[in-house]
Amino acid sequence: MLSRVLGLVRDMVIARYFGAGAGADAFFVAFKIPNFLRRLFAEGAFSQAFVPVLSSYRENQSLSDVQRLVNAVAGSLGLVLLGVTLVAILGAPVLTAVFAPGFLDDEVKFALTSDMLRITFPYLLLISLTAFAGGILNSYDRFAVPAFTPVLLNLAMIAAAIWLTPLMDEPVMALAWGVFIAGALQLFFQLPFLMRLGLLPRPRVDYRHEGVSRILKLMAPALFGVSVSQINLLLDTVLASFLQTGSVSWLYYSDRLSELPLGVFGIAIATVILPSLSRKHAAASADQFAATLDWAVRAVLLIGLPAALALALLAEPLIATLFHYGAVTDRDVAMSAQSLRAYSAGLLAFMLIKVLAPGFFAREDTKTPVKIGIIAMVANMVFNLILIFPLAHAGLALATSISAWLNGYLLWRGLRKEGAWQSQPGWPRFLLQLLFANGALAAVIVWLNAPVSVWLANEGYQRAADMAMLVGAGVAVYFVALALAGVRVRHFRHR
Repeated sequence: MLSRVLGLVRDMVIARYFGAGAGADAFFVAFKIPNFLRRLFAEGAFSQAFVPVLSSYRENQSLSDVQRLVNAVAGSLGLVLLGVTLVAILGAPVLTAVFAPGFLDDEVKFALTSDMLRITFPYLLLISLTAFAGGILNSYDRFAVPAFTPVLLNLAMIAAAIWLTPLMDEPVMALAWGVFIAGALQLFFQLPFLMRLGLLPRPRVDYRHEGVSRILKLMAPALFGVSVSQINLLLDTVLASFLQTGSVSWLYYSDRLSELPLGVFGIAIATVILPSLSRKHAAASADQFAATLDWAVRAVLLIGLPAALALALLAEPLIATLFHYGAVTDRDVAMSAQSLRAYSAGLLAFMLIKVLAPGFFAREDTKTPVKIGIIAMVANMVFNLILIFPLAHAGLALATSISAWLNGYLLWRGLRKEGAWQSQPGWPRFLLQLLFANGALAAVIVWLNAPVSVWLANEGYQRAADMAMLVGAGVAVYFVALALAGVRVRHFRHR
């Protein structure tokens, strides 16, 4: 939660200093490329392959065998990442042309993006090793340390924006250096905790190690699995680079806001259940495996539905409250709100993907999510091409949401067909309870909300106070309505 709150503060600082201009567009692309690869590789393919294998070693092998696995993975992973990073630094203009081809028409923006990419890309190496360390800690139920680590990224970028910006010939370059520094801080922060576990890696390159081979086999298809939504978001950026200046920034700000509930709840639930599902699969506890998945889906619905509803109904007020300062204009607020509403339509699907995909990965099945991911990615491109012309950047966001729903549905159907997810008792009653509570939430938001013009005209402190009142009232009404409908917190304690 602290990381997500600081992430919003970070984005508010970036918006105040750089707005939605050409410099901001250039940085968001330079940051998105390694960040995309981080989510695709470190948090996607690697984590989903590494944690089940490590859990299997922990359950069935000795501590020395676990240490040898950790050493082999650290050396093999580090060597590949180092090579990729060096190639990317040398080929930064090529990467910029691939991921933001629309920038080719603007030499200054293109050159600035390439220069910043050379600074930000080593973040992939550093954060992937951080994810490796975090996977070990999560497998040993040390969730707090990896959960806190992203705080360092936000603090480093906030500090860079405030204190490094005045020192740079090109002010936005300060953000790129903030990303690089953050990667190093995050990695070194986790090392002492690995030392306490007695699992501090002593890197050794060994691709023939049995555990490394298993991880590589699982990783190859998983590259398209759980991270397909991130591929879709990157495709949005590629197409947005052809649209008017500001489009990349509008998508970034709205995506970041929609990621708040996704990161706080969706990814958190997924992080907790993957080791749990892996252990239950290793112990052949099919009933407990199914019950854990059912619990995760209900927990996502309990949080995801009201979050999506609030984002849709409060799009302009939220964007205005968080970002309408300094260089951000009224038009930027309106444009960002359009894409925020489009992303909110898919928020629940994004969260469901995060908790359904581990149902496959925990059983070392990465092929099924890959097939589903490819279908969803193709669908996203089709919807992009259909919707970009009438809706511009908002059409790209809406296409991502629609494809996410397709992805989530196909994952759910696959788990149900294989018997890995079995519906537990009480679903009809639970859905009626959700309908009642979300109806009450929508009513109180519509009743208390003010016109957009009022939000734009108010001072920052007034907007913040009004938003706090709205959010507080909405949360209170929602949980009171749940209680009246018979939902109790103890029903959602994960066992």
